[in-house]
Amino acid sequence: SRKTFRTEIFPEYKANRSATPDEFRSQMSFLHELVTAFKISQFEREGFEADDILATLSTQAQKEGMDVLICSGDRDSFQLVTEKITVLYPKRGVSDLARMTPETVFEKYGMSPSNYPDFAALRGDPSDNLPSIPGVGEKTAAKWVVEYGSISHLISQIDQVPGKVGQALRENIDSVLRNRELTQLLHDVPLNASMSDLAWDGIDEAAMYALFDQLEFRTLKDRIKPLVRESASLSSTETEPLMMLGFGVEENVLTPVEISKKIEKHSGPIAISYEVADEKLHRYAVALSASEAYLVHSSQMGEWAQDKSILKILHDAKTLDRTYPLAGIIFDTALAAYVVNPGVRAQELNDLLERWGDGAQISATDPGQILLQSASSLFSLHASLLREMKDRQVLDLYEKLELPIAQLLAVIERRGVCVDSEKLLSLQKFFVAEVERETLAAYAAVGHEFNVASPKQLQVVLFDELKLPKTKKIKTGFTTDAESLEWLFEKTQHPVLNQLLRIRETNKLRTTIEGLLGEIAPDGRIHTHFQQTVAATGRLSSTGPNLQNIPVRTEEGRKIRDCFVAGKDYVSLLTADYSQIEMRIMAHLSHDENLLAAFASGEDLHSTIASEVFGVEPKDVDPEMRRQIKAMSYGLAYGLSSYGLSAQLAISPPQAQDLMDKYFERFGGIRDYLKTVVEEARKVGYTETILGRRRYLPDLTHDNRQRREVAERMALNAPIQGSAADIIKQAMLNVDRAMIAQGLQSRLLLQVHDELIFEVAADEEKVLTDLVREQMGAAYPLKAPLAVSVGIGKSWNEAAH
Repeated sequence: SRKTFRTEIFPEYKANRSATPDEFRSQMSFLHELVTAFKISQFEREGFEADDILATLSTQAQKEGMDVLICSGDRDSFQLVTEKITVLYPKRGVSDLARMTPETVFEKYGMSPSNYPDFAALRGDPSDNLPSIPGVGEKTAAKWVVEYGSISHLISQIDQVPGKVGQALRENIDSVLRNRELTQLLHDVPLNASMSDLAWDGIDEAAMYALFDQLEFRTLKDRIKPLVRESASLSSTETEPLMMLGFGVEENVLTPVEISKKIEKHSGPIAISYEVADEKLHRYAVALSASEAYLVHSSQMGEWAQDKSILKILHDAKTLDRTYPLAGIIFDTALAAYVVNPGVRAQELNDLLERWGDGAQISATDPGQILLQSASSLFSLHASLLREMKDRQVLDLYEKLELPIAQLLAVIERRGVCVDSEKLLSLQKFFVAEVERETLAAYAAVGHEFNVASPKQLQVVLFDELKLPKTKKIKTGFTTDAESLEWLFEKTQHPVLNQLLRIRETNKLRTTIEGLLGEIAPDGRIHTHFQQTVAATGRLSSTGPNLQNIPVRTEEGRKIRDCFVAGKDYVSLLTADYSQIEMRIMAHLSHDENLLAAFASGEDLHSTIASEVFGVEPKDVDPEMRRQIKAMSYGLAYGLSSYGLSAQLAISPPQAQDLMDKYFERFGGIRDYLKTVVEEARKVGYTETILGRRRYLPDLTHDNRQRREVAERMALNAPIQGSAADIIKQAMLNVDRAMIAQGLQSRLLLQVHDELIFEVAADEEKVLTDLVREQMGAAYPLKAPLAVSVGIGKSWNEAAH
């Protein structure tokens, strides 16, 4: 109930909360129907909150000797914890729940659950609009509860509480006592229900299917069928309560030799789960079926690991493949779930089981049992994700592109890239000295020392002392982020602003170098981890270290790239990337005749387009015209508006709109394509790349304009960015297969920002250059054919082109 006894005591209780969103309010009737179809008891009582009802039911169940589990994200529920009542507190969604028992509450807060309302009253709660005591946080509140035992004992000795916090407590004692009354949950809400009334006797199948049909929940309907069968069995036999969590797998521990013999006699795929830490395999489990799994406490597998005829199903296969090379991987559940819907970030095994499994979850806490249950769960996931990929027509993309790329990435990660650590250390020292030099110059420009990293001190220096124009207003004053400092420098040209920007940029580079130094392995190489299931567009990223953090076009970035060199037994590095790939994809997808003609002319693309837009000869296109058209061309692929273009080009919005109108007059095919792609995505719910990668965008039909516009920009961007990702991945596979076929010793090392980096063996520079140009150029037959740029040098920087 919105109005409760708590709002009568304190009218401002929860007054800071936003109104229930209309989108959610409109779905409440469906939620009631769903819970009713599941035949789960529901309670509503005017004047009380849901937590009071939970407290009442939990207390009643405990009195009848039952064990109670409460799933709640409200920490006030911790006061209910007893030996019989456990709170499942979500740490990260529903797949990661902390079991709050009396022991874990004490371990976290140093007090018993019954003391939690005292602690909450002293701490305050912004989410409920309960005021806190100035200067008193969780540590002080917990310390007082532990030291004094309760609020009543604390109040009896309130004059002895020392310091400013003691004074603050005395000044706010009324609000603390009110908080204490409001945070106490009630255990006696009149519900007129016994525990036997709450017994579950299965699902109302007809009501549930009718609701699912109304809401068009086709996939969910299929996934819920096993639970319907279980509930039907339950209601007819009245046997043990339905076990909805966990797999029935007995723990069988084998040696590497014993598991090899089991696999040798087995026909059909096997499923593998594993534990990898510090780049080493520690143990693994092998499931021969959903009910037969074995645990191996060893870092060794048998010959079966590299046997292609032994078909293997894994979750996140690349992490193991990078550590312990495998062959015969036919399915990766994490990768398959990503291909099915790349916009969903949660790819942990329990997340997938919740969405695509048969109702069971990994419920074990023992590491060995977790591995056994994980391996066993992969068979059902394999079947449901395979079916889903077929239904969504992305199986080809998975089998021909994503799975082979995962296996190639594992090989690339094992290889690593050689780094000149001495040169990197020297560069680190240079950047440290550069920061010190710029800091001293900033002091001189202002006339005194100050903390250049403190936004608060920067505000005083820039706006109070130097009287510079105010930037955007924020909660703590005025913003001093890099964009604001650049704006200020353009307006005032004050030297301290340039120095502050240099300090920030140089510190960023220094941090990048320190990250690189920390990742150099004993073999003198950096073995980055490529992330294949993160970007919704299909692009790769890297971590440990993030090589995309290295600037591409700055002098400092070039100095860092100069530290990446050819390793022992190799003579040089070769780099290759595509020229204007996004624009070529735009020409291909839009079929714009003028844009295709611009590519076919072989002249500078942006000058050719500018001559069309501005109505001048190509020779009369000046640098500013070219710059404006280049910004426009690439911006369109990202959903750039006239306002965004005006900010980027430092022109007025009407001027930017005029430029866009002129552009579309000459390139109407692009205008029509951009309009059509959004309309089609709104109709079908997703965009698609040239290789069929889908990106689902449900917000295209959202009532909220801001969310809808964000989704529209994604709809413009996803086909082009996603197609570029498809092409570079296909190119990687083409090049690697051709190198193997020709028996070359040279090898692919990295893919960074769509650039491929190779380590070149002696006497192979010419053959590798020709091979790379040919295979990358043939990755996909665009109407504006792919153009490949290649460079060779002793370092990554020298190989730039």
